[in-house]
Amino acid sequence: MKRRAFKQLATALVTAALVPALALTAAHGTGDTAGTSAPVVRTDSGSVRGTTEKGADRFLGLPYAAPPVRELRFAPPAAPASWAGVREADRQSPACLQFEPTGIREEQPVSEDCLYLDVYRPARTSARAKLPVMVWFHGGGHTQGTGVIYGGGTMAAKTGTLVISVNYRLGALGFLAHPALSAVTPGGSGNFGRMDQLASLKWVQNNITRFGGDPGNVTVYGQSAGGSAVCDMLAMPSARGLFDKAIAQSSTCLADRTTLSAGEESGVGFARAVGCTDAATVVACLRKAWPGTLISHQADYRGGSKVGGTLLPRSPKQAFDDGSWNAVPLMTGTTRSENRLTSTALAGITAQGYEDLVRQTYGERAEQVLELYPLSRFKSPYDAITQVQTDSQRACPVQQTAQVLSAQTPVYRYEFDDPTSPTLYGFRIPGEDMSNAHSAELAYLFDFTLGEKPLTAAQQRLSDQMMRYWGAFAHDGVPSAQGAPAWPTFDPGQRVMQLRTAGASEVITTFADEHHCDFWLV
Repeated sequence: MKRRAFKQLATALVTAALVPALALTAAHGTGDTAGTSAPVVRTDSGSVRGTTEKGADRFLGLPYAAPPVRELRFAPPAAPASWAGVREADRQSPACLQFEPTGIREEQPVSEDCLYLDVYRPARTSARAKLPVMVWFHGGGHTQGTGVIYGGGTMAAKTGTLVISVNYRLGALGFLAHPALSAVTPGGSGNFGRMDQLASLKWVQNNITRFGGDPGNVTVYGQSAGGSAVCDMLAMPSARGLFDKAIAQSSTCLADRTTLSAGEESGVGFARAVGCTDAATVVACLRKAWPGTLISHQADYRGGSKVGGTLLPRSPKQAFDDGSWNAVPLMTGTTRSENRLTSTALAGITAQGYEDLVRQTYGERAEQVLELYPLSRFKSPYDAITQVQTDSQRACPVQQTAQVLSAQTPVYRYEFDDPTSPTLYGFRIPGEDMSNAHSAELAYLFDFTLGEKPLTAAQQRLSDQMMRYWGAFAHDGVPSAQGAPAWPTFDPGQRVMQLRTAGASEVITTFADEHHCDFWLV
């Protein structure tokens, strides 16, 4: 992992310094070229020519905002420039600058000029088709990852949907708050990445009809940090009317958010750490700071979205409680053993280390935790501690989200449980079971390029079922798939669709018991 970190940091520094060159690469030129049979669509900024492959049209690297560089760094997204002629949309954009090293492969180009999206639709879709639209926000802890690793061609072709995968600013560039930045930012600072996501939804409203999509039938979906973005969209007043359904994967909408004031306080320390100490020039200084300096101080501010400005005045939980949220049908769920991936720093933990960590973490409740999760039930101490953390940090909080929202809107709950599933590239721990870990479901929903290995034939059949469930939800708000079990709403009865290979997917009502949610949700 250290080798990957070094190579990706070096790549980030080089490519960020070459923004103008990368911008030209991402633009692919704007003149007409050969291949007039390729699909051409007119956007508000100009016409684009895509490609067709494996039953899907692909329009790659479409700018939904101007490059967020120079005076647009640490600023709301601005409208993209227009162009004459036909722009070739046959190559993906760089990933946004990475502030941690494991969300992309080593060879992935990165740049601050990264506010692009990819559109996938069934081949030869008519502009009059009015197909449902699915807009994907990737995960990565708000510090890493990219939309370009989530190909949507197979999903689009199978389900008759338009799939859009979005890049948004990460790390300090996306989520740094500072009083001086707030003074020049409508809505407050600390949410530049969220502003990017909002801009992508507005782009959809303005452009997607010409691709054959229905702007009145948009599903936002995301996983991990992307699921957190979906939750924030549910609470964001300015997102009202921009989407009609939501899918939050491996993310609880009830989690606390950092307040804008706390974020600004941490941002003052971050600015000092990167050498911006003059209050009168701090904004200009931050906008000129070397990208590597920003990356090296990633730990010196409070990341993620900020609550308290006019963009996000309430947390999702507060908006659910007072009824001000953007109420839409919701699908939400988790993988069986999320923390097998998110707790890899604990690899090699011993039996004694397991007991010590439980006692250190859970205090007077530690003995109960050890009784509920005895080492004899698990393959290793690592397996035990990661299941404790899975249940307490994700499985049961997401179950609670479903409980809270099912009284206000239709909620569909799932658990991904394929004990043969591959993990992400670079995360394999020798001797440990890494199946069903955080992000395991992604290879089953996308033409995913960050998996450690291709899916088997049996896994491909589960993938087909899952894509059809997700696509059906985008069509009419009910996940269904021909030949697959009927998927009921979560309530009554806390019904959960457990997604398994070998045709074993089934509805269960034992999720809370299996994950000890009565204990964790006290």
